[in-house]
Amino acid sequence: MPKSMRDAVSPEEWQVRCDLAALYRLLAHFRMTDIIYTHISARLPGTEDIFLINHYGVLFDRMRASDLVRIDVDGNIVEPNAADKPVNQAGFTIHSAIHMARHDAKYVIHTHTQAGIAVASQKQGLLPLTQHALKLQGILCYHDYEGIAVDLTERERLAHDLGPHNRAMILRNHGLLTLGATAAEAFSHVYYLERSCQIQLAAQSGGAELIFPQPEVINKTAGQWDERNNDEKYFQTFWNACLQLIEDDRIDYRT
Repeated sequence: MPKSMRDAVSPEEWQVRCDLAALYRLLAHFRMTDIIYTHISARLPGTEDIFLINHYGVLFDRMRASDLVRIDVDGNIVEPNAADKPVNQAGFTIHSAIHMARHDAKYVIHTHTQAGIAVASQKQGLLPLTQHALKLQGILCYHDYEGIAVDLTERERLAHDLGPHNRAMILRNHGLLTLGATAAEAFSHVYYLERSCQIQLAAQSGGAELIFPQPEVINKTAGQWDERNNDEKYFQTFWNACLQLIEDDRIDYRT
């Protein structure tokens, strides 16, 4: 009898697979998918150049730990029976740029949501308008649109724009990206970034003059968020609550 995927990998890899599958399910739950497009990736434990990404074509709300595929920095499959698990190599260009430049980026999330792309298409980007948006104040950066990300030379420019400390990026005219040392951290950032974009668009659509916090209040709030953005317990509490949202899915993500 052939081994199950769980029996064939280390306990550490299996945990990363489960966390990554949960991320895919949560993006589906919060309607942050683009059908089969966009990706979430994770660095394989104990390696610097091997990653896990989705089996291309599997819907996010049906992703399982065993559906995830090992790939290298150029998106090449590095496991047996590669033909059985196709991946979108072009879609990994952005992820590989982040993983290669930032070894603290264990998980990278990229989305194409309506609100995210709308704000990414506004000249001023994300406004310091709400408490949600101020969570990203000290960790957000921007990257200009260069076309569909299939040119590997773009990786250098992506890494430069990300810098050594940012953990969220707005890809102009394209979408959103977040990273984290854990699945919990990466998801917290993308959730707040997405909600900030949604709230900004809702506020703008009302037509009334917008009220911004005073600069000293912006700085104070950003500092308060900075403490939470460096507190793994804060991320884990949020993550544990979110996992309850996918516990009753018809197909268990931990398979």
